Amino acid sequence: MNNDILVLDVSSVEEAQKAAAVKWGLDPADIAVKVIEEEKSFFGLLGRKLRVEVRPSAPLALLRGKIFAERLLELMDLNIVPEIVNESRINLTGQDAGIIIGKYGETLKSMEFLLNLMARDADEGERIFLDSDGYRERRELSLQRLALAAARKSVKRGKPTYLEPMTSWERRIIHVTLKDDEHVETRSVGETPSRKVVVWPVASQPKRGGRRRP
Repeated sequence: MNNDILVLDVSSVEEAQKAAAVKWGLDPADIAVKVIEEEKSFFGLLGRKLRVEVRPSAPLALLRGKIFAERLLELMDLNIVPEIVNESRINLTGQDAGIIIGKYGETLKSMEFLLNLMARDADEGERIFLDSDGYRERRELSLQRLALAAARKSVKRGKPTYLEPMTSWERRIIHVTLKDDEHVETRSVGETPSRKVVVWPVASQPKRGGRRRP
């Protein structure tokens, strides 16, 4: 049986929610309950009995991540509410949502890393992604424009263009944006956290094995 589904004999839906919440480390409100069988009381002498199937209302790791995010944000004294967006993403929204992003999204990425460490077992579920009121989409568009500008600059000057240090996710966007541009090639160089993308004009690209490595 799926480890995220339990069958319980209880006297009420609320009892089932509380029992499952304790087992999984969740809020009772995050537990979905389906009544399988109901045993009615005998002239009021016996309590009502239910056989129920309970499961998390969303992926278990994601719900745990939301709880950990709430605790971290409370400790940071920030007016931010974490909301589950889909099967793998939590959005941070509220008055202080801009603060949690940090320079180039570093604070958001660090928090995402912590949530994945705390909320996911080694083989449990998909990776959790954090966003802050659409920051990732805005950043992706900005990086795409940066990549195209760097390509034009490299071709015009005939020299490589070095971009600022980026996270692996940001570097990947640069590589993907320029992968079909026959006039330039890209390569990541350096060590984390100073690893960056270099955009070369094809004519001056050093003769090295491989093309792109994020």
